[in-house]
Amino acid sequence: MDDLHVMPGPGAPQGLVVPAVELVEQFSRSSGPGGQGVNTTDSRVQLSIDLATTRALNETQRRRVLTRLAPRLAGSVLTISASEQRSQRQNRVAARERLAELLRDAVMPSAVRRATRPTKGSQRRRLEGKHRRSETKSGRRRPDAQD
Repeated sequence: MDDLHVMPGPGAPQGLVVPAVELVEQFSRSSGPGGQGVNTTDSRVQLSIDLATTRALNETQRRRVLTRLAPRLAGSVLTISASEQRSQRQNRVAARERLAELLRDAVMPSAVRRATRPTKGSQRRRLEGKHRRSETKSGRRRPDAQD
């Protein structure tokens, strides 16, 4: 198995290289396509990496990845499964591509939103909407005894 190369992007200008020794591949029988061979071949691939100990990430990248992928992690281990193809080799390639894409997206810095003031038009539209809603609700009241 070769090292996993992640394409350069924001947060990883030189890209990432995950050493092959840090990737754990497990194979099992797939429930996907394959006809009679589905019961005899181990074509499903599970690719795992421990994000807390990998040497591919610096501390900033590690913090971002662990935060953003937290719902998908078991401890600090990220596992990707692939079983769409009939062949184990194609599923291995698919799992590696998915892992690379996830890591590339997770190391990107988040865009910082700059607070801006509401425009005069948006303030006017908001107040007009509140006034229309008030008129609608006041029309639902019971008539006063004086009316």
